[in-house]
Amino acid sequence: MIVDVNVHLSRWPFRRLPCDELSRLAEKLHVCGVTEAWAGSFDGVFHKDLGGANARLADDCRRCRPGLLRPFGSVNPAFPDWREDLRRCHEDHRMPGIRLCPAYHGYRLDNPAFAELLTLAERRGLIVQLAARLEDPRVQHPLMRVPDVDVGPLPELLVARPRLRLVLLGALPILRGDAITRLLRAGEVYFEISMLEGVGGVANLLARVPVDRLLFGSHFPLFVLESALLKLQESELPPAQVRAITRENARRLRRARPAADSGIRHAEA
Repeated sequence: MIVDVNVHLSRWPFRRLPCDELSRLAEKLHVCGVTEAWAGSFDGVFHKDLGGANARLADDCRRCRPGLLRPFGSVNPAFPDWREDLRRCHEDHRMPGIRLCPAYHGYRLDNPAFAELLTLAERRGLIVQLAARLEDPRVQHPLMRVPDVDVGPLPELLVARPRLRLVLLGALPILRGDAITRLLRAGEVYFEISMLEGVGGVANLLARVPVDRLLFGSHFPLFVLESALLKLQESELPPAQVRAITRENARRLRRARPAADSGIRHAEA
């Protein structure tokens, strides 16, 4: 039983991917032992109509076996109606969280609208997933060069929002020096392993990240799902650590009691 916190639906615009059709994706998850996947949408990265992208995402997740796909909608605080997109994700689609792609949506983390988005997500008890990197710069389309997200402003933002639950996607290759330590000290931050590289990578990472802050993520279908599974196998972790990373941490994170939502509509008016 595995909870994969980094899965995508719909089509990557630059090439066809194996399992980018819903039925094949669901079958692959089943074959690899994934019983729950937190799913964003490539449409939410590249389309302007995020309301439509989120509605399709929620509908696709409902079409699969109950509980297999958990939708994480897209919100872009650079868009004028982003508060309504956030409300729909929470109230209409009953999503457990949202997935943010600042580098593709054109804003920095020191943008005041991003800070407001974190505040409103915290009040609603939503998990926030932030994609620090979607694609390695070495393989990006030459006309679509997208820089990594500068996560420098995050610690200060997290300290001011102690109930916020933040999952960083694709962040491990870009965090240098004591950046991980600063993030862990600032708030409830989690990391997933899809872009972790190197022999014994997970075991080495555990020297810097507590096991209860580490999640299984595959970045499937942009990445091969088996690659993430092999990261755990070659590190030869104790069974208790494997259980924590592959399912227990994610389930605890998702089932955490949401923040009280009284006054949300007033605050967002």
